[in-house]
Amino acid sequence: MRKILLNAGWLFAVAFATNTSFADDFPTPINTEKSNLRPMSPDEVVKTATLPEGFQLSVFAAEPDVQNPIAITTDHKGRLWVAENYTWAGNSLGNYRTDLRDRIIILEDTDGDGKHDKRIVFLDQLTKVTSVEVGFGGIWVIALPNLLFIPDRDADDIPDGPPKIVLDGFNEDSVSHTPANGLRWGPDGWLYARHGILATSSIGIPGATPSQRIKINTGVWRYHPVRKEVDAVMHGMTNSWGFDYSKTGDMFCINTVIGHLWHVIPGARTERMFGVDMNRRAYQLLPQVADHVHWDTGEVWHQVREGVSDTTLAAGGGHAHIGLMIYQGDNWPAAYRDKLFTLNLHGKRINCDRLERNGAAYVARHEPDLAVFTDPFFRAMDLITGPDGGVFIADWSDTGECHDHDGVHRTSGRIYKLTYKSPTPVTNLDLSKLSNAELFQAQLHSNAWYGRQARRILQQRRWADETFHVSADDLPLPETAAQQLALAWAKQAAGINDLDSLFQSSDEVHKTWAVRFAADDFKADVKLDAEMIQQLQSAVQNDASGIISLYVASAAQRLTTVDRLEIARSLIQRADLAKDRFFPIMVWLSIESVVDQSDFNVVDLCKISKLPLVTRNIARAITESIESEPQNVERLIEIALDYSESSPAQSTGREIIVGMAEALAGWNRAARPANWSSDWKSYTAGSNDSDDESLQQAVTQLNIVFGDGQAMDLLVSIAKDAAAAPQTRRQAIAVISRAKIAGFDSVLLNLLSDRTVQQETLQGLAFYDSPETPARALAMLGTYSPGARQELVRLLVSRATFAYELLDAVADGRISATEISAYHARQIQDFGDSRLNDRLRSQWGDVRPTADDKRATIEQLRSLLAPDRLVKADQSRGRVLFNQVCSNCHVLYGQGKKIGPDLTGSNRNHLDYLLENIVDPSASVAADFRTSIFVLDDGRILSGAIQLQTDKTVSVQTPDGLATIDRESIVQTKPTTTSLMPEALLQNLSASDIQNLFAYLMSTAQVPLQ
Repeated sequence: MRKILLNAGWLFAVAFATNTSFADDFPTPINTEKSNLRPMSPDEVVKTATLPEGFQLSVFAAEPDVQNPIAITTDHKGRLWVAENYTWAGNSLGNYRTDLRDRIIILEDTDGDGKHDKRIVFLDQLTKVTSVEVGFGGIWVIALPNLLFIPDRDADDIPDGPPKIVLDGFNEDSVSHTPANGLRWGPDGWLYARHGILATSSIGIPGATPSQRIKINTGVWRYHPVRKEVDAVMHGMTNSWGFDYSKTGDMFCINTVIGHLWHVIPGARTERMFGVDMNRRAYQLLPQVADHVHWDTGEVWHQVREGVSDTTLAAGGGHAHIGLMIYQGDNWPAAYRDKLFTLNLHGKRINCDRLERNGAAYVARHEPDLAVFTDPFFRAMDLITGPDGGVFIADWSDTGECHDHDGVHRTSGRIYKLTYKSPTPVTNLDLSKLSNAELFQAQLHSNAWYGRQARRILQQRRWADETFHVSADDLPLPETAAQQLALAWAKQAAGINDLDSLFQSSDEVHKTWAVRFAADDFKADVKLDAEMIQQLQSAVQNDASGIISLYVASAAQRLTTVDRLEIARSLIQRADLAKDRFFPIMVWLSIESVVDQSDFNVVDLCKISKLPLVTRNIARAITESIESEPQNVERLIEIALDYSESSPAQSTGREIIVGMAEALAGWNRAARPANWSSDWKSYTAGSNDSDDESLQQAVTQLNIVFGDGQAMDLLVSIAKDAAAAPQTRRQAIAVISRAKIAGFDSVLLNLLSDRTVQQETLQGLAFYDSPETPARALAMLGTYSPGARQELVRLLVSRATFAYELLDAVADGRISATEISAYHARQIQDFGDSRLNDRLRSQWGDVRPTADDKRATIEQLRSLLAPDRLVKADQSRGRVLFNQVCSNCHVLYGQGKKIGPDLTGSNRNHLDYLLENIVDPSASVAADFRTSIFVLDDGRILSGAIQLQTDKTVSVQTPDGLATIDRESIVQTKPTTTSLMPEALLQNLSASDIQNLFAYLMSTAQVPLQ
């Protein structure tokens, strides 16, 4: 053992081939795990695992030699590098401890018996470590808030000096359990990694200005070790903790809660668990590629200790996934090759999916689970292939999930190895000693591990050795398309330009990589030469399946404006891909930024577009600028009016008008374009859209925004006509109310007795400050349906004057206090009227308890909700209460609204988790869920989380839905630090009803309603 104090203040303690767990000054790990359970012995885990016939599980390493393994990777010798994280404390316990440290260790099996027999502590002076990777003469580590490079150019397993900060700006606080993670080399020579959803990081090289940094909230990013460039690859998902690429080089990420598998298409913007994408013109987001989820949405997603239902087990065991491996080794049987494997956290199993080409991209089908584990502490973090084709599995060994609300068990950890029978031992391996020719030959190896390691070494030699040279004799002759592609990747790593042959290949995957390699050199301020433009256009025109075109659309985001439009003219001709799940969205993302550049006529793309979604989005983006660029909107209308059977797409007129309506949603007024036609049929000539309801609604909405009096008169007459179709009347009331047409409140008051439109009438009255409203609305209480009663409460909390009369109704018993939700109570409090707040406390209770009150409440509820009491609770009654209290924002068993997280994907079997989130929802709240209070010019108060902002409107998510309001209507905006989920949700529930509600929330199967 030796210690070296370096000038940067880094203290290194390096152990050589030792079995001691800690350096002399390494802090002793502290267990804070609350559970009384203990992990199974590693040998017992091996004995009790359920595996396919012929497979065997062994213990490669276990505590004390490895503990809390958060990430693993291998080097060119086949050794396993492990990042041990001890500093994570749990997101309800301050996230990280400052009295502990993390470290990087190396585990090696020198005799080939499948167990490590040599252990080296490489570095133990790190904190907040999430990932490790090897390459370019050292080690790469994410140690928040930085990406570090620790040099070891002589490969003696001793750092050559202090870590170098390569990138900084990673969030380390509010990001909580969703930090940057997952370093892994891609086939293109870039170092890839991921980022979670709870915070936004601004990443760049040290000293970079804000404009030189990339912002990423949730998604994938990459860094080039030679160019020193950082790049945002994809935005979206939730908290990805696993990544791999297939034999075609297509990258896939594993994810939690909202879908588990995502295709990493550069420039893509995918669905998110919550919040909005940073690009306000990402009007649509890409879905996951899997056609299934790994839990039964009609039952429970997680594995409770008593067991889960057969249907959930069959589905895969739960929503939380960690680690992703596309098996390309040569030990497992051929039936497993090229399939995706991920570790299901709650199901304690390895899920399997099968990739298939589908349209322009892929679809993943469900396959039987590979393995099931019985250890209650099994919390696997990653799985990777080794040089013998066996698979290493890192087990964090804990009872908690990623949040770790119940503390951390730091003194356990395992590395298992999953093999088919007994693989041929691999010893004394060192690929760095191979010649260039041998490294190229490794691209043909049946175990892709060799090709991946060899490419990294070739890339390193190319940049480190000025005499590096590859001769034609060094290149082997591939026998398959996959080998040819692997060889192309190796050539690229070695600096050999192979673009022409890739573009000329008849294989679609090779052409795709021609596009991807070329795109890495595209610059937004450098125009492409004519030959490259022609190659890209030809690739699109001759692309039978669509995947080449998909990557051309991806690459186009990196081009100059002129080149983007040139390529777009080819892309938007792909009518055969109009209904593809991915392609039209990627085409739109390739051109959306051009809309703001008035020097380029994007409008005319609508004349030739055969992609309806792109046409609609162009119209929407252009119409958003109707005040500054009205001539472009008139040009859009001209194209829509010229719509005929000979148009490129039969829906062109409709898509333009619907896009315009989407752009002006929430606007009070806009100048009427000179050529606007208020007759919706004007936009359907020669088409089959004569009964197009969406087009009719769009034209009606635009007529109102454009101030068409005749259109408004017609809507008023429809609203009043009891003989008209109910849905038509409801839509008319909604449209007129949002427009706040003078005098319509008197019509609405007279419609209160019409049960067909009562709910819409109550909703509409909220837009008018009529003193008659509260008394007239309350007078009809006996006629309201349950839904209408809820609308009545929403109406009466919309204004302070109305709220007084609501509380009067509570006082005299006409309305029950339980009908006022915590959200409604908070809305009343937000008026800031002290007298009204006193009335609220008297009639309803405290809206925002103090911290001491919350702690006391949690302790009281723990006793009230003891297991022996919950087992006697009425789950059916709990379901009724869930519908009343929770379903307006949350989904459970497929029922409810997806405003907040789907509770089917939460840790519901842990009482502490539920108590902390229900009693104190604002304790840890993501920025996207924070509430803002809007004071409107008509006297209303609106509270909710901002979802989207434009120059003209603000879209606000409330528990009642998404409200888009004109900025001119906003008198004041008051940001808060509170969650969209209100406090005091349980305020007016009886003890038995609280037990019923929690019993339902913690149930393992749907129950019937009473």
